[in-house]
Amino acid sequence: MNYTPEELRGISLKRSIFDGYNKKQVDNLLALISEDYTRQLKEIEELKNKVATQTEAINHYKILEESLQHSILVAQHTSEQVKANACEKAKFITEEAEANAKKLIEEANMEVVKCKAKCEELKAEIMSYKSKSELMLQAQLKILNQMFPE
Repeated sequence: MNYTPEELRGISLKRSIFDGYNKKQVDNLLALISEDYTRQLKEIEELKNKVATQTEAINHYKILEESLQHSILVAQHTSEQVKANACEKAKFITEEAEANAKKLIEEANMEVVKCKAKCEELKAEIMSYKSKSELMLQAQLKILNQMFPE
């Protein structure tokens, strides 16, 4: 039985004629108060244990939170580094591709110049063969005309 402070104040004990208060009533009351006091102490101890356990859990979660915040910061820093490296690599790849493209264009232009020169050479050879062929045909025509005058 849990006594409230008002109930304890309101308890009246009968007095016996020679001994003062009735010893049996006082012993029963003290036993009840002792039980209540023991129960209250146990509850207080249990609550202290719960508080300690929950404080320990809170400290564990605070440490875990700090660790997660640190991990997030590390991840953000790493992602920024990866992004910077990717941008730098992309820039390098682009510059290299542009240089290769320029080189290929220069090589192609040189090939075009060579082809034009070869074409001009072949045209000159064709003109030479044409001229020689015309001369040869004229010479043969002259010979034929000499052989068979009209």
